[in-house]
Amino acid sequence: MQREIRTSEIIELSGLLFLHGMALGAWFVPLGTVLDATGFQSIKPFAFATSATAALVSPLFFGALADRFIAPPRLLRWLALATAASLVLVSLAIQRGFPSWAVLAAIQLQSLCAAPTSSLSVSIILGRLKDSGRLFGPIRAMGTLGWMIGCWVISALGADSSTQAFHASALGWLLLALYTHSVAGKTPTPSGKRLTLRERLGLDALSLLKIRDHRVVFITLTLFSIPIAAFYPFTPTHLRALSLERTSAWMSAGQVTEILAMFALSAMLARWRLKWILATGLGLGLLRYLFYMMDRSGWVLGGVVLHGFAFTFTIVVAQVYLSQRIDPAWRTRAQALFSLLVSGVGSLLGYVGSGLWFRVSQQSIGSPWPQFWGGLAAAIAAVLVYFLIAYRGRASQAADPGA
Repeated sequence: MQREIRTSEIIELSGLLFLHGMALGAWFVPLGTVLDATGFQSIKPFAFATSATAALVSPLFFGALADRFIAPPRLLRWLALATAASLVLVSLAIQRGFPSWAVLAAIQLQSLCAAPTSSLSVSIILGRLKDSGRLFGPIRAMGTLGWMIGCWVISALGADSSTQAFHASALGWLLLALYTHSVAGKTPTPSGKRLTLRERLGLDALSLLKIRDHRVVFITLTLFSIPIAAFYPFTPTHLRALSLERTSAWMSAGQVTEILAMFALSAMLARWRLKWILATGLGLGLLRYLFYMMDRSGWVLGGVVLHGFAFTFTIVVAQVYLSQRIDPAWRTRAQALFSLLVSGVGSLLGYVGSGLWFRVSQQSIGSPWPQFWGGLAAAIAAVLVYFLIAYRGRASQAADPGA
């Protein structure tokens, strides 16, 4: 049984997520703008899709390592160093005018290194919390604050469309690697049994889908991640079309409301059923794209503001669900499976599909944005209907799902 966590530990874990969020935000938000400005706009949908393809490969494998062999903070340190090095490689490839396929390959390498880090950070935090419903929201808010700071730094440097953004992100990853030395982590004790190849690769986590409520949550968030994948590649483009520059700073408005939602989360988890919190998040995601359809700067910025609530009440609540309903021995693999399905399968389909859908929308008369965002809103509405019908809200078993 987990002991009560001390204030110093809360500060320690908050610092971990702050640095992680700062490094991620300084890379992911300006990525599309940098590619547009440097003549690589043709690979933008595929560049964002690299994070999804990486999530199909690396999180389960590294999650299995963290559950069975290597302390998660140590594994996170190695991956942070590798991510920093790969970011420098991406910057050099763009600056020296490498072919598009080479730039894309460098971005894919960066994604392979970074993809497992989010589920590792979440598992480190949730593994130390006795009351995840009460404490995870405020601690997770520090990751959002870090993301905002990363965006503000990029805009303050005037690097929204420059590879300097990638240098700043690389520095953030180096700081994260250094910080992991102060994060406590226990190396797992080997079980002594001979592991199958399936277990070594973390594929045994798929057995979690045998339980109905787990399956519905995984499917819902995977389907939801398809239309919301368009948020980061296309919202900055829409903002610039409406004459709103400094897009990294404008995009951080969603993180402001995300922080507010994180602090409200503990009260909501104590009073609301998980079903209605998740449904609220799906509904706000739908409302955001309906705002975007208005194709006016005020409405689009209003949609950006809603992003924080939609993200928290779906993705973050699902992570809390997994920490509360899954046996601790499976916790890292459960978060890794969530990353694979949501950031991998869903986002891959979303990045590629939204790119194709935008090309179709450009053929419409007048502005393409109402048709583009309207189609994505219809997809979210269908996901919401599925969740309300399929989710039963019954307490799931905490036993070994493979039993």
